[in-house]
Amino acid sequence: MVSNYDTILIGITTSLLGGVVLGLATTIQFHTGVFFGALVATAFVYDAMFRNPPLPTAQPERAAAAIVWHAFLFVLTLTVYFG
Repeated sequence: MVSNYDTILIGITTSLLGGVVLGLATTIQFHTGVFFGALVATAFVYDAMFRNPPLPTAQPERAAAAIVWHAFLFVLTLTVYFG
């Protein structure tokens, strides 16, 4: 029987491989394809960490800090990539 976390791991792997294939098989640059695959994989990571965590939910302050930190990393990535 496949658990929820098995499907999340399959989704992360599939999205990253899909980004690689997108970069190799189309006119999109390779690193752009990998970037898009990583963005899709981020949704699976978010689902595993915040929507359906394996442990009881943490304190709201800790969850808010984690969300703000990841938003900062996302903006930093966009700035470095497109800036």
